[in-house]
Amino acid sequence: MGSAFMKFCCCCCSTADNDDEDDEKQPLVPQDPLEYFNREVQKRRDEETNLWSEPGDPSHSERQDDRMLYGLLQARTKTRMGSTGYRRLSVDIEAMRDTRREVRDKWRQILENLGFMAEADSLLNVSAGASHDRMRNAPAARDLLHTLHTETSLFSSRETPPERYLLILDRLLYLDVADDFLAKAKRFYPPMDNSEEDEPGLAINLPLLLARMEARKGNAESEDENGGDGNLSDRS
Repeated sequence: MGSAFMKFCCCCCSTADNDDEDDEKQPLVPQDPLEYFNREVQKRRDEETNLWSEPGDPSHSERQDDRMLYGLLQARTKTRMGSTGYRRLSVDIEAMRDTRREVRDKWRQILENLGFMAEADSLLNVSAGASHDRMRNAPAARDLLHTLHTETSLFSSRETPPERYLLILDRLLYLDVADDFLAKAKRFYPPMDNSEEDEPGLAINLPLLLARMEARKGNAESEDENGGDGNLSDRS
């Protein structure tokens, strides 16, 4: 497994070199290096915390679940910290994040079972700069993602699987372990029937969250008209 992962790393380095060529067109030293560094740290923290389903979408608007999570985060930045509304928004945000972490943890378990004990986190890391254009086996990865969605319980059957895992499957195809991963997934996480999937924690009720968010937005506008307290931004 180690040699295969080194092959993957070398290829990633080659891709990074191409990125460096593009970066040569940009100033080598930004006007405010500290501000640039803080922004990059915050961006990586944001990616790791929220596990965006469509990591290449900076607006977080292409998918309903990303749009919902982003909307909740934006609503919380406009809500007084410590208020009831802030706490309720935090609960909804963490519920969505927990669901995404559960999926990632399932993938990590399978990868570690395949022998990628030290490399699992690197294989699962998908940055905002990831692009479908750089995929080597996009059609095969898409087919595998569909199979995992329909023949295992790695994802909720009611929602489209996150695009971030399409990029991860492309890596596994390159390492020639995708079929082994699929076999393990079918064994560890067989498909559930509808009654099992109705259990709490397996999926997020997006329409309900949307209704809550719209209601809170209306309440916030009313508070602003009445001269509510100042706002504090979200720090996570």
